Amino acid sequence: MKISDQLNRELNILNTPKRIVSLVPSLTELLFDLGLEEQIVGLTKFCIHPYHLKQTKTIVGGTKKIKLDVIKDLKPDIILCNKEENTEEIVNSCNEISIVHVSNIFTLDDVFELIEQYGLIFSCRTEASKIYQKLKFKINDFKNFVNSYDSKTVAYFIWRNPWMAAGNNTFINHLLELNKFDNIYKNKERYPEIQLKKIRLEGDPEIVFLSSEPYPFKEEHAFEVGRCTHHAKTVFVDGELFSWYGSRLLKSFDYFKKLHQRIV
Repeated sequence: MKISDQLNRELNILNTPKRIVSLVPSLTELLFDLGLEEQIVGLTKFCIHPYHLKQTKTIVGGTKKIKLDVIKDLKPDIILCNKEENTEEIVNSCNEISIVHVSNIFTLDDVFELIEQYGLIFSCRTEASKIYQKLKFKINDFKNFVNSYDSKTVAYFIWRNPWMAAGNNTFINHLLELNKFDNIYKNKERYPEIQLKKIRLEGDPEIVFLSSEPYPFKEEHAFEVGRCTHHAKTVFVDGELFSWYGSRLLKSFDYFKKLHQRIV
């Protein structure tokens, strides 16, 4: 079977892969929910859902630093990467070991495409279709729900020292748009560094979101933000539900409903 990944790299997959190494936490969880637990042989230390996989599978490093020798010893049939999570150097190194599929996610349509690709690659089209259809239902239901809410200006921070926010061309920004949250940093690319003292000049958001990952924001950081904004409401949010693009999205839209009800 010839199939292109999401970087349009053509992959020639002769047989259904039986030994999978996943270098993307979100996609490790998706593999599990597709019924592929037995085929997963290696994952990263950040693959925390479901938690028991870390006790039963081989840890091959992180998402930015991998142990190539460990991956080689696992003899994978395929290695799953992501353009944002993993470096080009990692992808090139893994190409020397086995087939590498690289995902590239900006929108929910990209998520649906990826689920369909995995259904084909791993011969689990029925399971993929179930997740696809459940997710479609959740999204349509949420779109109807959010219609009754007014748009709000927001900033979504992912890091401190330096302060960094989600900008344009990110999956986070796509989900903010779906929520009718108008991102004040949507005119900046990817994850720009922000001077917190200038936040009023750059959009003066009504709401500031502090993500639970990758930076562990605490109450003192909310106070720090509060001193720089003009009465903005600071809200701690579950970063996984705004940035993980696998089957965790099935939980995102119920969470978003509760979030809107909290910040009214």
